Amino acid sequence: MKIITISREFGSGGRELGKRLADTLGFDYYDREIITAIAQAQGMDEGYVEKALEDHAWQHIPLTYGQSFTSGAMLQSTQTNLLIEQKRVLDGIAKTGKDCVIVGRDADILLSAQKPFTIFVCASTQAKVRRCMARAKDGENLSQKAIEQQMRRIDKARARSREILTDSRWGHADSYHMTVNTSDWELKDLTQAVAEFVQRWYAAQEQLDI
Repeated sequence: MKIITISREFGSGGRELGKRLADTLGFDYYDREIITAIAQAQGMDEGYVEKALEDHAWQHIPLTYGQSFTSGAMLQSTQTNLLIEQKRVLDGIAKTGKDCVIVGRDADILLSAQKPFTIFVCASTQAKVRRCMARAKDGENLSQKAIEQQMRRIDKARARSREILTDSRWGHADSYHMTVNTSDWELKDLTQAVAEFVQRWYAAQEQLDI
């Protein structure tokens, strides 16, 4: 089984890259499907679950490296219950034994026992702003300042969630197998390069295991 995880800066195109990579390699793809599964298991609204896990969940949890998911203190918060359910959903995906690409959800940490190939996707601020503006919904007039504030807020939350789960650093090259800067690429072209690298990496691992 091959698992590829995509961690990304907000606006970097990591989600699109992950989907294209899954299509290119013929892997299953998981993104919002994980939120849907968590919401169904907990009987909650998907929008609330997504917001809780991506934004508010970490504001009320002490920053403690390696803190157990089952500790009594953590189980007191609804957000932490969602994090536990997220781990269950990811474990369920891994148990299917199917090759897959998983975007976000701290999958690189929560599925570390499965030894996934981990990718971090980044881009320059201007490239991220352009991408956000190009993908804005009709009638959604976002200023550059508003987009940059949103990027900082979301990326800060992603970094904090990783700090709670592990002592590795979000966004730092030594925390991932591969760091991809999408600033000067068309994602469809970049996908081919990443796919070839991933295939060569797995081929090398198979040789080492012989």
